[in-house]
Amino acid sequence: MAKILIVEARFYASLNDMLIAGAQAAVEAAGHEAELLTVPGALEIPGAIALAAESGEYDAFVAIGVVIRGETYHFEIVAGESARAIMALTMDGIAIGNGILTVENEAQALVRADPAQKDKGGEAAKAALALMALGDRFAPRG
Repeated sequence: MAKILIVEARFYASLNDMLIAGAQAAVEAAGHEAELLTVPGALEIPGAIALAAESGEYDAFVAIGVVIRGETYHFEIVAGESARAIMALTMDGIAIGNGILTVENEAQALVRADPAQKDKGGEAAKAALALMALGDRFAPRG
């Protein structure tokens, strides 16, 4: 049984709860264990994953959050930099499913977060599990 860390940026609580429910259901359906860690915002997710990965305690990670476009350039920075940093960690061999929604409005986020609709939390968890399996497959033989 693998141990998966779900790292959430707790900014939109009700939307996050749906994303987390989808992620937890996917992890449990695959026969693994999920743990939850909360950070202040989406920009803190990659740093938290990097620190947790160094511990060796977790086999994969799921990034959960919601970034909704506002009136300033801040949306582009948060959306782009969180995705860039998660991709950099993934390229370093850390299995991460990116479930950070970057949307125009709350209605779009609701459809994507809801496990009964697009279930992006569940999809992110499945992506993390798939990367974990690839890591196992391509692990050095010894």
